[in-house]
Amino acid sequence: MTYHNKNLNIPNALTVLRMILIIPFVIFYVNKQYIPAVVVLIISGITDALDGFVARHFNQFTELGKMLDPLSDKLTQGSVALCLAIQYPILLPFFLVFIIKEVGMVIAALVLIKKRKKPCGSKWYGKIATILFYISFVTIVAMRIWNIDNMTLTVVLLSITAFFMIYALIRYFVIFLSILRSDDPENHLDINEVMDKQITSDRKD
Repeated sequence: MTYHNKNLNIPNALTVLRMILIIPFVIFYVNKQYIPAVVVLIISGITDALDGFVARHFNQFTELGKMLDPLSDKLTQGSVALCLAIQYPILLPFFLVFIIKEVGMVIAALVLIKKRKKPCGSKWYGKIATILFYISFVTIVAMRIWNIDNMTLTVVLLSITAFFMIYALIRYFVIFLSILRSDDPENHLDINEVMDKQITSDRKD
């Protein structure tokens, strides 16, 4: 029977595509080609929504996907936040909030992996923060394309996004502590065991 690696699925492919799209986005934005930059970011946002939908609808969840999805979100948002902060120094506090949140979550994930615990997957509040991030950026760039200078709206949009980022960080931190202290086998991470289960499942298919 032919072995099929379940990590090679549509949701994971969309997640990888989202990472690749960071390159053309940065190139377009740095060269002040804002419309192509927005288009790339919209495509990125669509893949972010689609990978979760496809994974749920076709039951294509994998441990690799659970790790790659938040990583792709962090890389995309980090690239966008950096571009904005460089162009608008007044937004540096927002960028700082983003860095604190993402670095904190990466450290937490590494601690759990070291402790042989499964890192938490994306939650609804994290997704809302991501959606608001995309909306804020597209709005800000659209205003620049149409020569609309409204710093108040920019600050309001990013403040709301920053609020949800902080809220998500707090909620994720609570989950982190819960997993760290838990003895539940469901939270145990054993790469060899995961691979064995996946191979067994694939052979059954």
